[in-house]
Amino acid sequence: MSTDTQSTPDEAAPSRAELAARIEELEDALAEATDDDAPSKMSIIATKGTLDMAYPPLILASTAAAFGYDVTVFHTFWGLDILHEERSKELKLSSIGNPNMPVPNAVAAIPGMDRVTTKMMERKIEDNDTATIAELIETSLEMGVEFQACQMTIDLMDYDENDFYDGVTTGVGAATAIQDMAEADIQLLV
Repeated sequence: MSTDTQSTPDEAAPSRAELAARIEELEDALAEATDDDAPSKMSIIATKGTLDMAYPPLILASTAAAFGYDVTVFHTFWGLDILHEERSKELKLSSIGNPNMPVPNAVAAIPGMDRVTTKMMERKIEDNDTATIAELIETSLEMGVEFQACQMTIDLMDYDENDFYDGVTTGVGAATAIQDMAEADIQLLV
């Protein structure tokens, strides 16, 4: 029989009261570390501004918000077009280089094919009664999703901040986005 875990005559075993106090300390520390009162946080970076790439960050953001997540979506470069009221209504679907398009690349390269594939997708969205980009943005904002517009991209692309949907946060830089991601439980780059 091993005596590794038994106390030696010089060592006094902790009393029941001391053990109970230590257990209580550990339970308090665990409860503080796993505070269930704070909502889970999701941070999404949206970098693309095509019709097919506008939906993923919006669907993920609104769904996470419906589940009680605190959601932030940082839009940079072409992803900023999603937040622009007019440009978001004119997002295109690129048929070139998209392996899942029902059009071979040789045909997709024909001038005007992006317009054709965009119209096909818009018809599918309408026929399927799928929410529009504007509807998803409005719903997400109502649910508390914070849409952030990258200030560097606003300046670089010469956007007018008044052209974004009401409720979009402007003046946000990469440092803020990184801090937000560091605090998030889930981080996504779309």
